[in-house]
Amino acid sequence: MTSTDIPLHHDDDGQRARLVELVSGIEPWDDLERRQCETAVQWIAGGAPVYRVRKPDVPVMHLVCYFVVLDETRGRQLLVAHRRAGLWLPAGGHVEPGEDPWAAVVRECQEELGIEAVASPVTGELPFFLTVTRTRGPGVHTDVSLWYVLDAGVDTVTSWDRGEFDAIRWLTDEQVLEEPEEFLDPHMHRFTRKLQHARTVRQSG
Repeated sequence: MTSTDIPLHHDDDGQRARLVELVSGIEPWDDLERRQCETAVQWIAGGAPVYRVRKPDVPVMHLVCYFVVLDETRGRQLLVAHRRAGLWLPAGGHVEPGEDPWAAVVRECQEELGIEAVASPVTGELPFFLTVTRTRGPGVHTDVSLWYVLDAGVDTVTSWDRGEFDAIRWLTDEQVLEEPEEFLDPHMHRFTRKLQHARTVRQSG
């Protein structure tokens, strides 16, 4: 589905067109991601509120960015123990009203991990994966999450937001896939398999 398939509301059509373009540029990994990308495009282009304006659940569906930090040399990705979710997740945060998602990644990466956001050569400054997920705990809502991939060494992350996270872990792809799904973001295994494939394709090319 492309940005020309659905008419945009004129009040914020530039922002919405940009978001539709980003979502439409994601190559779905499977049927679930394809359906969720279609849902996201319909939601964005249909004029519904996109950005969170009040914590934790107003509006009940809003835009989030994850950023998966990779140490390519060591073959490890960073996960954080998120206090509120009670799960191991990539770092991330909500996109502010009118904010470009990549700008949100840059801001949140500095706030949560204390490092500069450097785009992975696998993906560049574009979202690699998309999920639509109902959250757990109080203030249940639905996150439409754009997943970005960043490049950083294990040694560069020396502190993190202890108000948000209990701990951090650097795991290989195999270790992520060995983790029980109930301890992770529900899409973490699918993301990791998509990333493995993309890296293989890039290396073979």
